[in-house]
Amino acid sequence: MFYFYGEFFTIMKKLLFLFLTVFFISACGDKTETEELVIASEQTDCVGVSPQKCLLIKREGSDTWKYWYSGIEDFDYEPGYEYVIQITKETIENPPADISSVQYKLYKLVSKEKKDSENLPQTRQ
Repeated sequence: MFYFYGEFFTIMKKLLFLFLTVFFISACGDKTETEELVIASEQTDCVGVSPQKCLLIKREGSDTWKYWYSGIEDFDYEPGYEYVIQITKETIENPPADISSVQYKLYKLVSKEKKDSENLPQTRQ
C-alpha cells in the first residue's frame, strides 16, 4: 500500500509540473501580430501631435496609400526606395500617458527597390 501512495504522489508531482509549465507558457504568451506593408519611396509632411514627416504605406491587398504616423523600430528608411517589409505589432499594457499603446518593429525586410512610388497622395496642409 505504501508503494501505491509513493507512485501516486510521483504521478501527481509530474502532472502538477506539467500544468504549471503550460500555465506559465500561456501566461507569457506572445502578444504580437505580424503584418506586411509597402513603404513608399517618399515621405510626406503631416500633422500628428505636431508637424512631422510621415511614411506612406499600403497594407497587404490595398492600392491606397495611407499616412503612417508611428515609428517602426529597427527600420532605417532611405528616400528613393520602395520597401516591402514585415512588421510585428505588440500591444503594450499600461503605457505612459504620452506613449502609444502599440509598438511596431521591423520583423523582416522583404524587398528594397530603387524606384519612384506611383499614385502618391497630395501633401496634407
